[in-house]
Amino acid sequence: MLVYILEDDEDIALVVEAALKREGFEVKSFQRALEFFPALEEKTPDLVIVDVMLPDLDGFRVARVMKNRPDLEDVPIVFLTARATEVDRLKGFHLGADDYITKPFSIRELTARVRAVLRRVKRGREGRVFRVGSLEVDVERVKVSIGGSEVKLTPSEFNILRCLLENYGRPVNRSRIIEEVWGHDHEATDRTVDVHIKHLRDKLGAYGKCIKTVRGFGYKFEA
Repeated sequence: MLVYILEDDEDIALVVEAALKREGFEVKSFQRALEFFPALEEKTPDLVIVDVMLPDLDGFRVARVMKNRPDLEDVPIVFLTARATEVDRLKGFHLGADDYITKPFSIRELTARVRAVLRRVKRGREGRVFRVGSLEVDVERVKVSIGGSEVKLTPSEFNILRCLLENYGRPVNRSRIIEEVWGHDHEATDRTVDVHIKHLRDKLGAYGKCIKTVRGFGYKFEA
């Protein structure tokens, strides 16, 4: 799982990054919001850890920007900050923070709380239902229907559709689709993805046109 750290104190960022990598996470660190936001456009992380006091844009504003974007609003946010007043904590949670950890902190506690947030998010996403017009995709029941009529998809087709809907309106490259659907060790290729996309478009009828080709990159779902 991918975690982004937005922390201007390089020493703290290095300690947190090393601890999370030991736990098996992929981690990228940023010291400024102006570096952080372009990275979000390239790949959506599974969780972000954000310092409140940053040199260019405070963490609360970073959270507000993320929560106001449909493609980022579900990314869990953990604040990591020296601002420990009740007012600050309440402000963080009001902005949609999933946890608020004050400095100084225990690395073991931080990693445990990151995992706890991710477990809660996973449980919530398992019950998610995506709706686009009369198209309904029930993630928990692994069921797709259009106008109440069930559409039969293979597991791989369903997971491709889920991946595209989770990134609604944003391009997803073929390598990421392969990773999400088949995993690192599978022998799937770009051609494998293209063939599955063709079948998926055919089965979705008019909604198949919502799966748009992004030339030289991958695909996106957008009505």
